[in-house]
Amino acid sequence: MKPVRSLLFVPGHKLDWIHKALNSEADAVIIDLEDAVPEADKQLARDNAREILSTVTDATILIRPNALDTDHFGADVAAVVHAGLTGLLLPKLFSRDDVVRFDALVTAAELANDVPRGTVELIPSLETAASINRVDDILAGPRVGGVMAAAAKDADVSREVGFTWTAEGMETLHLRSKVVLAARAAGIRCIVLGLWQEVRNLDGLRTFAQDNNRLGYTGQVIIHPSHAPVANEEYGLSEKQVDYFSGLIAAFDAATAQGHGAVTYRGDHIDLAHANHARAALAIAGLTA
Repeated sequence: MKPVRSLLFVPGHKLDWIHKALNSEADAVIIDLEDAVPEADKQLARDNAREILSTVTDATILIRPNALDTDHFGADVAAVVHAGLTGLLLPKLFSRDDVVRFDALVTAAELANDVPRGTVELIPSLETAASINRVDDILAGPRVGGVMAAAAKDADVSREVGFTWTAEGMETLHLRSKVVLAARAAGIRCIVLGLWQEVRNLDGLRTFAQDNNRLGYTGQVIIHPSHAPVANEEYGLSEKQVDYFSGLIAAFDAATAQGHGAVTYRGDHIDLAHANHARAALAIAGLTA
């Protein structure tokens, strides 16, 4: 899965909200069939998701199905595996075996719905202590194309791990760092964090996004359209950064053409490692030098 800066959660039983989310500035939309949907509306949420996937062709759409310990996960996967689906955000995992179980369900649904086998990716959501502890094994599972680390206030992960949430995030620094390291080691490019819950506190959101972007996250799950511009700005490259990286690459290429392996650029010593970093940063942003 390509890196995305902002992924907007929307309840699956609210069709008008889904359309609003698709018209927002978010890079991707997550249609939720799980916690945000009342029990009585589970089928409505599936129907809405299927309708959106059948009609929208130019959006990155993920769907969060219900967990394996519910009565709904099988019906969810069978209903929503469609050619327009980018991937499933997998909730409440405990081990790689859970990813394998979802893989089998998705394969069966692809065959049943005339979707090319292997099309739909799986994005583990690490919100249990066991999944964080076994992150390397989970990310080595089939179809894994991205990962979401959970670090939200008073949510499943805080109850599971037992931390008391603070905006500074020292209590989750280890788990957030562990997920980034495991994802990078597995070659995963889409590494997102969830989430900032104070809807009106955009300054807090910006600081949260800045801190996690510095840590290595490429994007963030969000819960309100107003959060998308902030996330896009903080997880993207500014014009200043694009100019710096482009100039660095040009300076290094000019130096190597003259037989040099390193050069001074804007006061910094740069070599191949720095040029490779700059190329990777531009590529993730969909740019080339």
